[in-house]
Amino acid sequence: MNFSKKIIPVLLLFAALFYGYTVKKPGGNVDWRIAGGSKQSNHYSALKQINTHNVKQLQQVWEYHSNDADLQGSSQIQCNPIIVNGVLYGTTPHLRLVALDAATGEQKWMFNPELYLAGRMSYGVNNNRGVTYWEAGNDKRILYCAGSNLYEVNALTGEPEKDFGNGGWIDLHDNLELKNKNWYVGATSPGIMYKDIYILGSRVNESAEAAPGSVRAFDVRTGKLRWIFHTIPHPGEAGYNTWPDKDAWMHLGAANSWGGMSLDEQRGMLFMPTGSISPDFWGGKRKGKDLFANCVIALDAATGKMKWYYQVVHHDLWDRDPPTTPVLVTVTRNGHKIDAVSQATKFGYLYVLNRVTGKPIFPIHETPVPTENALPGEEVWPTQPIPTLPQPYARQTFSENDINPYISAESKAELLGRIKTYRYGQLFFVPGKQTAVAVPGFEGGAEWGGSGFDPQTGILYINANEIPYISTMTEARRRPAGEENFAAAGARLFARNCISCHGQDRKGSGSYPSLIDIEKKYTSAQILDLLENGRRMMPPFKQLSTQDREAIVAYITSDQTAGAQKYIADKTPDDPYLEIPYQQAGFKKFETLEGLPAISPPWGTLNAINLSTGKIMWKVPLGEEKSLMDKGLPITGTQNFGGPVVTAGGLIFIAATKDEKIRAFDKRTGKELWEAKLPFAGYATPSTYQVNGRQYLVVACGGGKLNSKSGDAYVAFALPK
Repeated sequence: MNFSKKIIPVLLLFAALFYGYTVKKPGGNVDWRIAGGSKQSNHYSALKQINTHNVKQLQQVWEYHSNDADLQGSSQIQCNPIIVNGVLYGTTPHLRLVALDAATGEQKWMFNPELYLAGRMSYGVNNNRGVTYWEAGNDKRILYCAGSNLYEVNALTGEPEKDFGNGGWIDLHDNLELKNKNWYVGATSPGIMYKDIYILGSRVNESAEAAPGSVRAFDVRTGKLRWIFHTIPHPGEAGYNTWPDKDAWMHLGAANSWGGMSLDEQRGMLFMPTGSISPDFWGGKRKGKDLFANCVIALDAATGKMKWYYQVVHHDLWDRDPPTTPVLVTVTRNGHKIDAVSQATKFGYLYVLNRVTGKPIFPIHETPVPTENALPGEEVWPTQPIPTLPQPYARQTFSENDINPYISAESKAELLGRIKTYRYGQLFFVPGKQTAVAVPGFEGGAEWGGSGFDPQTGILYINANEIPYISTMTEARRRPAGEENFAAAGARLFARNCISCHGQDRKGSGSYPSLIDIEKKYTSAQILDLLENGRRMMPPFKQLSTQDREAIVAYITSDQTAGAQKYIADKTPDDPYLEIPYQQAGFKKFETLEGLPAISPPWGTLNAINLSTGKIMWKVPLGEEKSLMDKGLPITGTQNFGGPVVTAGGLIFIAATKDEKIRAFDKRTGKELWEAKLPFAGYATPSTYQVNGRQYLVVACGGGKLNSKSGDAYVAFALPK
């Protein structure tokens, strides 16, 4: 018997099952049936039909349009589509679920949640980054979130599964300990399946009025709650005694797992990151370490019981919550292979932890950080856990020597003048009224696109942003004892609810639009609807009274007639946990007069990190700034959203950049081998799969971020037949 011939097919089958792919006979299909490529979230494909030798021959083979882009509202598609048995499942700008023939792009069906919950659903309140597939025999289902609802749809017909929840859907407000039933609860990242349990995190507000970020598991057939894990521990639960305020769990919110989850199915272990406790930037009402916020947490997937946790930021004052799914990896240390979990962060550190115990693979030191000049009521935690390795994949400081060299003398002089009044040079600066420079910015470092891991080589690939932001704290406006008109009340309510995104000057920044002249784009009635129902990254403000929303509209539209109306004060006493004395004045990029980043390039990078040594193997700019390329300047990289895919064919595929391109890089060297122009920017992670023996690459092209035009497309590429 030829033993090697017998064993190879077995090993190939094991590898396919291990990495989450479906293998069929040669010339058949290879799926991408889980968002992120596998339950390990490693963005890896064993396909190699497309490789370093032929990738230049890639050509577009189909393009699908859903025809529901919102050009005025800057809609997006952030979905990493899944492909199961030759069918692609993804979402559209209006969060409709579509099934496409993965070989042709032809639509099989579309599920429109608006048709099933007319008048109840705020379909555009959030983005969607993926859907989840489940099957048992001929029972095949898709689960995904739109607005504040979780839907379950028949994967073959696109019809709601009537035996699930309330006839095919579940309101995510249910089974939460909500102080206010109108507080926003949604989900951007897809949940994950463990046997017949669907496990889901959430997206909530980042203001004081935030719902709890509890993680829940549902029965996939009925929608009944199987377990719940409180990320802010309740009395008697692990971590509760670490809180100085024993009533905090009843009043505080967030610590939500919004970045996605991974699963070690063999061990039955779920891995998830958690966000910050709300509100961001001032923590006087949440003193202590804030467990279990800003953590990587391992749970028993069957019961929701915690196995271990590791907190990457203590008492977060910088919105530095882990933004993406933990990646399950295997590293080699001292000749031994260790199963581990890798967590990327917004601030450029990678935390690599033993998968079973949660102990760091590389030394991590509790390092003193600045605590002086804190705002009244704040207690800054005196240390932060700083990894010795892996090496940071993004810059973490700024000085006068780092100023953008591609600007005018006038712009540089203006920038130097501003810098004299700023604080800079500290990763963990103390938030205060004096402006501080945040490097990396509040949108990474790493972002929600995540990273790719090659199990063949032990190399992790991650794209990063290196654009600084500025942070300024302002005093919140309190409700006066005397009378107010709508204009004054609107200004106060705007400062409390809207300033962190749209800025003190209402000009917006980063991913948040300007509100200047908003009355020229929308009627007052349309703005009221936006405030009540939300749209995409803007949550609804249903917790505000109709009068409060009308006052905000009068203020931002400068409507003098409406602003002169008398405001009738609510006599309900203010909740002291919701009265925050200081707030961030907006998510503002640190930019030059030309609108370029104040820091020198690169502004976006793609990085290769050897997880066994912790060393960066290579780093290359990602994306082109057209205004500078037209002048013959080098590639600078751009801000980017959406992650990479790594393949056995020696390639990394990534879109993510605002220049509306998708690229292929040699995974060994970082050399760019191929690029193609997309109809709209692809702020999403691509997928690769095989149908009838042909390998495809597909990416969602929704645009909408970074001032790029909104789109409604999925675009697929393959080698010529």
